[in-house]
Amino acid sequence: MAGLSIWHVIIFAIVVILLFGTSKLKNIGKDVGGAVKDFKKSMREEENIALKETNTLEHEETKKPSDSTINS
Repeated sequence: MAGLSIWHVIIFAIVVILLFGTSKLKNIGKDVGGAVKDFKKSMREEENIALKETNTLEHEETKKPSDSTINS
């Protein structure tokens, strides 16, 4: 068998629990969850900044007179 079976995963989980303990795993899970939450928040903020910059540039382009109106 080339892949991991369910038994491999179960044995691995038991070994990890025995090595680190449930309280340490709980803290690690909490830290990883917080990091993921912060990462998603920063991605949303960057997206909002990029969207605002795009809207500002589009607004400035509509304010500028085009070359055809200047030459007419």
